[in-house]
Amino acid sequence: MHEPWDSDTVVYSWVLEHRTIDQSAIAEDTGITPDRIRRSIDRLFRAHLLHANPDDPADVYAVAPETATAELAAPLEAHIREQQRRIDALREALHPFSPLYHRRRSPREALEILENVQDVRNALNRASERCREEVLSCQPGGGSRVPEAMQEALQRDQAMLGRGIVLRTLYHHTARFNGPSQAYVAANSALGGQYRTSHELFGRLIVFDRELAFIPLHDDRWGAVVIREASTVAYLCQIFEQTWDRATPFADPVGQGLEKVSREIQETIIRLLAAGIKDEAIARRLGMSLRTARRHIADIMEQLDATSRFQAGVNAAARGLVGADTGPGQLPH
Repeated sequence: MHEPWDSDTVVYSWVLEHRTIDQSAIAEDTGITPDRIRRSIDRLFRAHLLHANPDDPADVYAVAPETATAELAAPLEAHIREQQRRIDALREALHPFSPLYHRRRSPREALEILENVQDVRNALNRASERCREEVLSCQPGGGSRVPEAMQEALQRDQAMLGRGIVLRTLYHHTARFNGPSQAYVAANSALGGQYRTSHELFGRLIVFDRELAFIPLHDDRWGAVVIREASTVAYLCQIFEQTWDRATPFADPVGQGLEKVSREIQETIIRLLAAGIKDEAIARRLGMSLRTARRHIADIMEQLDATSRFQAGVNAAARGLVGADTGPGQLPH
């Protein structure tokens, strides 16, 4: 016995071949009951998979599913375009009032605390949609972002790049060795996104149009502080620019600059070891896992024939392996 959807495909296939809806012939060839054939024909017409010639109603033919989909979707797409046009018009009409409002904010309104990840994502999506010119982003961690968050960020970034927004992002050097980060950078670089990496970063930051900044809550919760106060946002942008100027371009995610960034990672670890920084702090500052950091530390200690962290620093300096400290942690003057 044929199921209803089986009957539809069989009838569609028969009409596609014979270009008619001779129900008796269909029943004889397929074994489907006339009643079921009639219902299938009705469903196929409603689905726009069957068309009748206006000049000859007996001339019935099957069309491609893509054609049927386009016909059914056309009114919906037109409605969506009209709604988007109305939304854009509303934003354009009300935008001139925004600077006036933000200039009148009280100190309390200049900061907003978002307590959970969903509120942060919603706020980032709204800011992305309203962005007009530029996004500055610093993403420490070497590729340790949650896949779902990375996918959502990819969609946001590509939508902004499609509107001509300038997008610049800083990563840790370790992102160059992370497959998802490589793919992310490759996809957005093709659309005009700009990416650089550094051995050390100042922390997570996203700034929209140099007016609205997002920084993480201090206790590692999945929340954020939204900053609208102009002087604070300008200060954060200045820190970003200083780090950007010293960072290494990440235009070729697979091979570019790996020797240089590997040397910078090693030099930074040696400097931090000599300063007595713990393994956990080294891993966090370089955007790598604790296990990876300890593997680097063990290799360096062996290469330098050192039995202590301080000795590793002394031996490295004696061999000229550590250059002047030009790390990005310094604040702008």
